[in-house]
Parts: sequence; structure tokens; C-alpha cells
Amino acid sequence: MTAPAASRRDHGRVRIAFTGLVGLVVVSALFGLCAGRFHVPPARAFEILWWGLTQPAATVDALDERIVLLVRLPRIILAMAAGAGLAVAGAALQSVFRNPLVSAQVLGISPGAAFGGTLAIALGWWGLALLSMSFAFGLAALAVVGLLARIDGRTEIVTVILAGLVVGALFGALVSVIQLMADPNGSLPAIVYWLMGSFGTATWERLGLAAPGLALATLMLIAMRFRLNILSLDEAEARSLGAKPDRERWIVFLLVTVLVGSQVAVSGVVGWVGLVIPHTARFIVGSDNRRLLPACALFGAAFLGLADTLARTVTTTEIPIGILTALVGAPAFATLLRQHYKERHK
Repeated sequence: MTAPAASRRDHGRVRIAFTGLVGLVVVSALFGLCAGRFHVPPARAFEILWWGLTQPAATVDALDERIVLLVRLPRIILAMAAGAGLAVAGAALQSVFRNPLVSAQVLGISPGAAFGGTLAIALGWWGLALLSMSFAFGLAALAVVGLLARIDGRTEIVTVILAGLVVGALFGALVSVIQLMADPNGSLPAIVYWLMGSFGTATWERLGLAAPGLALATLMLIAMRFRLNILSLDEAEARSLGAKPDRERWIVFLLVTVLVGSQVAVSGVVGWVGLVIPHTARFIVGSDNRRLLPACALFGAAFLGLADTLARTVTTTEIPIGILTALVGAPAFATLLRQHYKERHK
């Protein structure tokens, strides 16, 4: 097969893959709007959405309208935005570190944000205060990692990973201290449930708090997809192509901190998305970040949207989303990893 023919075939395959991913997002969103203890037929859900878009100032009176527009719609948008952001963040970090096992957890960002949120709940703070605390301590964790990893004016990838593990362990211990000191009849149950992750408290107000950080950081990481291809090369080679690896890495880390802090503040800790989705997306569209990051955004949105719908519909009691993503993600990741190394050693 000639090179142009192979290229055309590859582009056709990628177009089909992206069309399928867009369809998966639509199906996941529609399933989330329709499924639940109060079933809403798809045609009625579309009718309610159209009515809400064309008459936003109208009073919402009917029960199915209230369920779709005030309960399920903000929840599915928040879950999908979080899924897209976490998947893109995971793919970006894996490119920067040239390691498929890296996630925001490795940099200490997630434990730092979790500590900030836990402290806010223990103090009785919610809303913007919780978001601010999660972001502030996620940023503080990143700053400490940067200080520990910088040796003789340079930052090596290995030292960043080791510093991130140390800082993550420290903030994990601090979360345990807060839980130990929390009121067992007051803030402790809220902290425990929040740490397991849930979109059950999603409202338009919470979406408004989280959306700017999630959208801005996700879009900026996708905009950096060309630079991420360069950063995934050897450092000397990246410098020869005009990149400034140290500075650009920390820009990526800062964007990931904004993203994770925004997500953790409104839905608690949601793991595995940043590991499983990038690996799956690579099998579909390849490792080129120009394709990989947009694919991760679509696949992550569909995955977490579907997972959240299952979390609230599978049983009469809502399952924390963090538990469900771990139950699905851990076996899936183990299978993908095994397949990856089998292919490498053929």
C-alpha cells in the first residue's frame, strides 16, 4: 500500500472513531437525562430541552420538567465536564512524564485538593469557600513538589515523581488527621462520603462554580497538544525544536491543578479516569496528542456521564462514583496494561 493511500485510510479510521465518540457522548447524555426512578421518554426529554433553550425565563412547573432541567441536566453536564477534564489531564501528564502510569495523584495534586476540601467541610464551609480551599491546597501541593524537585536550578522528571509521592503521602496523612478529629455525628460522615466522590449534590450553582476552571484548563491543555508532542520527546531533542521543557511542564502542571481542584471541590475525589481513558483512547486514535487529547475529552465525558447514571440507578441507594470508577477502572486498566506489554514484547 502506498503512503498516500495508507494516510487516507488512517484519516478515514480516525474520522470514524471521532464520529463514534461523539455519538457515545450523545447517547450517554440522553441516557442520563432519561434514566432513573422517574423515567422520562427520550422524545419528551428532547421536548423539555428544546423548551428550556427557547424559553429560558419560563416557569418550570411540571414534575418531569423539573427533574430534567433542574436535577439531571446540571448533574450530567458536571459529570461529563469532569470526565473530559480528568481524561485530558491524565493524557497530558503521561505525555510530559513519558510514562503511561502517571496521573494527578502522582504529583500530589489530588491529595492536596482533597485535604483542602476535607478541611473546609470540617470547618463547615461549602460552595465557593470549598472550591477555593481545594484549589489553594492543590496549588500548595504543586508548589511544594516544585521546591523539593528543583535541584541546582533544574528539575528532573524522576525527582518530580518522587517529590509528588512524598507530598501526596503527607497530604493523605493530613486528611486522616482531619477525619480523626472530625465530629462523628456531624462533619465526619460528610467528609467520608465526599472523599468517595459523588455528583449527587450537583446544581446549576455548583456547575457555575466548577465550570470556569474545568472548561478553561481543559481547553488550554487541548490547545497545547502540539507542544505536548514535543515535550514527550527526549529533553535535548525537545530543546532543539525550540521548546522550554521546564517552563512548559509547569504550565501543564498548573492547568492540571486548576482542573483537579475545580473537580474535587464539587464532586470529591474521582479516581482512575485519568489513567484508564487515555490508555483506551490510544488504542482507538493512536498516541499523537493532536488526536489523543480531543478523543480523551469525548471518551472521558461519555465514560463518567454513563458511570454517574449507573451510580444513581443500579441500586436504590446511590453508589459513590469513586467506588464505581475504581471497580470498573482497575480491571480495565490491568487488562489494557497487560495487552500493551504483550504487544511491546512480540
